[in-house]
Amino acid sequence: MITLKTLKTIASRSHATLLQDSIGAAALIVMFVVGLHLPAFV
Repeated sequence: MITLKTLKTIASRSHATLLQDSIGAAALIVMFVVGLHLPAFV
């Protein structure tokens, strides 16, 4: 039960940067996938 409360507290404190972090993670995934498929285009 304390773990759930801790996670809720962390999520409420980092709400402002949560969107930025998820956008950054998505950008890294896109760059990784493009990088893996790049040799097929050459």
